Amino acid sequence: MRRSSKDAGRNDASVETVANVGIRAAEAPLDDLEHARATHYLLLANLFARAPNAALLSDVAQLMGDASPLGMARLALADAARTADPSVVAKEYLALFIGVGRGDVLPYGSFYLTGFLHERPLARVREDMARLAIERRGDVFEPEDHIASLFEVMAGLISGTFAAPAGASDKFFERHLASWAPRLMADVMVAPSAKFYRHVAVLGAQWLEIEMEAMRLPE
Repeated sequence: MRRSSKDAGRNDASVETVANVGIRAAEAPLDDLEHARATHYLLLANLFARAPNAALLSDVAQLMGDASPLGMARLALADAARTADPSVVAKEYLALFIGVGRGDVLPYGSFYLTGFLHERPLARVREDMARLAIERRGDVFEPEDHIASLFEVMAGLISGTFAAPAGASDKFFERHLASWAPRLMADVMVAPSAKFYRHVAVLGAQWLEIEMEAMRLPE
């Protein structure tokens, strides 16, 4: 698979940088494209893992963009973050992803692929994570097919934080994200409780489309 520069042992993940698995900074330097890819996945992992605090909203407000669809999505999200009240966004996150009984959207691969939680898609994620020697932190209880966890694994595979064979990130994407993550983003965009997260989902949808287009390119 070729990508355009215009597109943007035991791996025990123990740091608290984000989400469900925990990503360390890459030890080896990355080229600009791979750094941008890992950064986008890590940003999305942060935002889907839990409601953003004031510090994360401040970071998101610094996002830059351009006239491309992805660049415009980054600018719109930055604008939304500048005026966002962390307490209001926390209530939105609760209503959107957790709710009383359930939220407007269930961000799990098993649910999107089977209609139920804790089904075979989760088992496949766990099998591939075990094969790659990636472990979930012991203090995290969300199933590994949560969208934040999957985005975080992608960031780690791209950055080299998780030692893996060449092409592992593309295979992981195709097996565990391509078939349902775009539908999740579409659902978040139209969810009744989504305001700030509508912008997050637009960015997510644009990013997933870039990744999917890149994977369709010939070797």
